[in-house]
Amino acid sequence: MQKIIIVLIGIAILGISCNRDRFLEEEPLDFYTPDNAFNNVAGYQASINYLHNQMRSILFGGYHLESYFPLRYATDFAVNATDYSPPAKLNDYKNTMVPTFIVPEKIWQGLYLIVSNANVVITRSRTSTAIPEADRIKFRTQALFFRAWAYNFLANLYGGVPLVLEETVTPRKDYTRATRDEVYMQCKNDLTEAITTLGNVDAVEAGAVNKQAAQHLLTEVLISLKDYDGAITAASSVISYPGLSLMKTRFGRHATRPGDVYKDLFELNNQNRTSGNTEGIFIIQADYQNAATITRDVIQWAIIPQLASLRVSTSVGGKAPTSQPAIKGFNDKLAGRGVGWMRPSIFFLYEVWDDANDMRNSEYNIVRDIRLDGPPANSDAYGKYYVADGYKAKSTGFADTTRNWFPILKKATLSEGDFPQEVLEKNAAGNPVMAPFGGIMLLNSSGDVYQKDVYLMRLAETYLLRAEAYIKKETPQRLQMMSM
Repeated sequence: MQKIIIVLIGIAILGISCNRDRFLEEEPLDFYTPDNAFNNVAGYQASINYLHNQMRSILFGGYHLESYFPLRYATDFAVNATDYSPPAKLNDYKNTMVPTFIVPEKIWQGLYLIVSNANVVITRSRTSTAIPEADRIKFRTQALFFRAWAYNFLANLYGGVPLVLEETVTPRKDYTRATRDEVYMQCKNDLTEAITTLGNVDAVEAGAVNKQAAQHLLTEVLISLKDYDGAITAASSVISYPGLSLMKTRFGRHATRPGDVYKDLFELNNQNRTSGNTEGIFIIQADYQNAATITRDVIQWAIIPQLASLRVSTSVGGKAPTSQPAIKGFNDKLAGRGVGWMRPSIFFLYEVWDDANDMRNSEYNIVRDIRLDGPPANSDAYGKYYVADGYKAKSTGFADTTRNWFPILKKATLSEGDFPQEVLEKNAAGNPVMAPFGGIMLLNSSGDVYQKDVYLMRLAETYLLRAEAYIKKETPQRLQMMSM
């Protein structure tokens, strides 16, 4: 009997050892992997949605603030307005523009995450039998767009980078850099293929990848490749598409208010075609308190001046001047809470607007003065204007015109009536508290609720890209003629 038991145990052990590879295989039961996620259309769509999410996170603050801020300041658009930790805010290029610093590292990681996930969709869709061929092509071409977008971004920022074009299934350490032009050529190839089957902008859902978005991106890539004729052709295809046109008349949410069409372009819910907007090409979708768009856009918080710290010198009741807050608090007519981390550059605020009648510089789009409601009502400053009445010259406090005061970009804040109820200041009866000179008072949390759809591509930018291609095409000829 004992011998029989020993034999049976031996057989069992032998059986286990023979199937040890199968025994050690992991079977995911509560999370997705490439092997169990691409068995139906819903799985592919979820992967495309994730690519949208990653793009939004890199561009608008959800991935890491370190990836978001440098894409805005340290350019001709904005500069750092804070007075602390210069390296963290890119003031010290010598120490921050190195591979190990968090800013270039996080942007690199985020973009390659898009490349990696796009490659999975591209690889799996090539041979999948789980979904119809039309769906395979649809998802593949969208993934090609995202891969091209990420590689174009990488080439612009880092030059030549490793080209990875297949799903990565095993760890690798043998990556080598392609040349910058080779990266751009891959972008061109991806976009050229995608354009053949992507739907037109007016035939797809709001925010979806579309043919005109791919042509717009291709224009950028071809300019980088110095193929100016090709860039002009690609841009012209977008410009001439009948479903797109520049917005020239008032439209959308607040069209009946005083304002202009440029202001309308940036109002809440005015970016998608459902508002009547025919200028948007590719719109990043973001909705407040929508679980699918949890990434918050911190632009309002970062680029609106820190008005709560703005102070003025004023006489109260005829006594000697004292320092008083310039504003009572944030209100929805003026702007939500800002901390002034990024200050629009001098060039942006005061030099680029060479035409006083430029709509982008109107009072509806850039607020260049505020009415003082912070000082006591019996002070000489109450109700006066900060700039026009000379109180800017009497300002007190550190870095007053660097961080606490500069013109307010209305496109970077929500408009009156658009802030959520939970950030409106209310009295004991539960009624909104009105600001002294118009609007509703806001809580400090109003800096965290800026979430509206954002343009990644607009037709106006396509015109600028085509103009750039024309200029670069003609410049060598003009220089040659000038030298004759």
